[in-house]
Amino acid sequence: MATSRVPAAVAALLNILRAAPDLNDPDSPVRIVDGPSAVNFSERDIIYVGWQPSGESAVSIQQTFNGAGARTRDEDFVIAGYIESRAGDKDASLRRDRVFEMLGVIEMELRASNTFPEAPTLNGTVQWAHLTAGDLHQEQKDGSLAGLNFSVSCFARI
Repeated sequence: MATSRVPAAVAALLNILRAAPDLNDPDSPVRIVDGPSAVNFSERDIIYVGWQPSGESAVSIQQTFNGAGARTRDEDFVIAGYIESRAGDKDASLRRDRVFEMLGVIEMELRASNTFPEAPTLNGTVQWAHLTAGDLHQEQKDGSLAGLNFSVSCFARI
């Protein structure tokens, strides 16, 4: 029996984002990264799953017994993520708009639809998952950069 649904949920979130049509546009490709990665300044748009700059954890987990008898456990966890958009120009509004556009894609990919009814369960790995938090920061040096920390909160029964 699995002691946690975290590995399966992170893998499912990566798969969902990598398959998202709005993140695979050849004219504006988004690289989806599992955990931390070396910065590649030639890439304009990146989504990291399981990592945030200055973040203390990739995923925070809390478990409790589901009920008397200790046969099942409830697991609440939050997957950390980070969205970044950069360019050589000084237009912060374009970068800010782009990170929120990518955040919107993530949020929509976690909603149930006729095509993907299992999206809110991360393809059956959890009972539910949804976007719950974000923090925007912006920089101007050698061009403009907008970064957005985000959190995907999940609940599972193990």
